[in-house]
Amino acid sequence: MNDVAKPAYLADSVKRATSDVFSMMLGMEVEALPYRFEAEPEHVSGGILGLIGFSGAWSATATVCCTPAMACRIADALFLTPHSAVEDEVLDAVAEMANMIIGNVKTDLENHLGMMSLSIPTVIYGKNFIKRTLIKDHWVVAPFQAGDEILEVHICLIPTKTPEEKQHAFNRAFLHV
Repeated sequence: MNDVAKPAYLADSVKRATSDVFSMMLGMEVEALPYRFEAEPEHVSGGILGLIGFSGAWSATATVCCTPAMACRIADALFLTPHSAVEDEVLDAVAEMANMIIGNVKTDLENHLGMMSLSIPTVIYGKNFIKRTLIKDHWVVAPFQAGDEILEVHICLIPTKTPEEKQHAFNRAFLHV
């Protein structure tokens, strides 16, 4: 495995990106807590989740997860207006945070792994939902504390399969357009 794709490097990249974005864009400091490496991050049973991915020679799925209270704090700082409940502007703030944090991680990784494309962020808000992916290993979970609130960044980075590997994995031909 490429050293850049190892959990310690990914965790450090996420820590730098998250700290920089909170400091520069929100004027807030976050404390990076010890990261962990998981087969799959624990299920999120509620809250707000910003989901984003990137692809190239390497592919990643990443999420920024927080409570509604933390999302409101982020929106307060980003838009310079108070938010007491989750509404469109709060969801937009979480999407933008995911975009900035994961975009900075992608830029860092591109210096070592080649060009990658970033997807459009998606935000999920609710109670009693479960997030999961088909990938069951390689997850780095980097938690951060801001006051009494916790924000977590989950990221999974894997080499992108070639068309031949995909064909073998699914045992079917792919259309080439």
